[in-house]
Amino acid sequence: MDMTYATAAAPTVAKRKRSAFARHIVAYLFISPWILGFLFFTLGPLVFSLTMSFYDWPVVGERTFVGLDNYRSMLFEDQQFWESLWITVKFAAIYVPFNIVMSFLLALMLHHIRFASGFFRTAFYLPSVISGVALVTIWSWIYSREYGLLNFMLSFVGIDGPNWLGDPNLAIIAIIIASLWGLGGTMLILLTGLKAIPKELYEAATVSGVPGWAQMVFITLPMLGPMLLFTFITSIISAFQQLTIALLLTKGGPLGSTYFFAMYIYDNAFKYFDMGYAAAGSWVMFIIVLLLSLGVMRWSAAWVYYEGEVRQNDGDGHA
Repeated sequence: MDMTYATAAAPTVAKRKRSAFARHIVAYLFISPWILGFLFFTLGPLVFSLTMSFYDWPVVGERTFVGLDNYRSMLFEDQQFWESLWITVKFAAIYVPFNIVMSFLLALMLHHIRFASGFFRTAFYLPSVISGVALVTIWSWIYSREYGLLNFMLSFVGIDGPNWLGDPNLAIIAIIIASLWGLGGTMLILLTGLKAIPKELYEAATVSGVPGWAQMVFITLPMLGPMLLFTFITSIISAFQQLTIALLLTKGGPLGSTYFFAMYIYDNAFKYFDMGYAAAGSWVMFIIVLLLSLGVMRWSAAWVYYEGEVRQNDGDGHA
């Protein structure tokens, strides 16, 4: 009897498996473009660049396996590597906090605007979608010493405008300001987070007599924690990838004051045609950004508020 039941049940189980597979195959077909794109345009290039980093890989000529020599030479013999890395770190140390603070203040302002709020959101977001080349064209005109808009405005108050892109002390500041032009994306993320904060929290705090600054510190900022963490990490990544603006505005000058790490990699690849060395530089950048991101993630455990985790813990506590 058991044998008969098992024999009869076997086709049913197999049929269920086939029907489950048929249902899943539709889902796989829908996500297959992303999977193929990830394999061919993300994972594939990553593996290929990692392989290149262990080779002396000229554009034309014989490729020679050198092991870790590219990394050793870069870290211990190449002074330009450390100079470009230091310039990038200085840029990130200024750009990242300014990007987050200005985006937050702008999002806070737009959050409280009631008249034509859609227009202002669009107006502040649009600059972030301008192409890098168009952005550089605009800022090169603004910073021009002879006919630039910035120096023209300074002349009205009796100030002789400096050479913004020709002064080593001002060039990196000029690039930071131009980079902040695209903070609309960060602003939109924080604005979405502000809209998601329950109004009941503010109403309860107001009834309890909590002042506005305390509501900001103890309600707004903690509830925005995940968004602030995300924008913090993406701002770090953006700072280390800085290339287009500096390459087209200053070409790394004057006197190498804006020679960023990404430009160092770019020159090794497309100026000196040493693809292996450039690939090694790319992986060094990846490791640096990864370590910084992991450090920020670990640090964020002390100040990032996740509503789902808190509710789960509260439930466990009541249980």
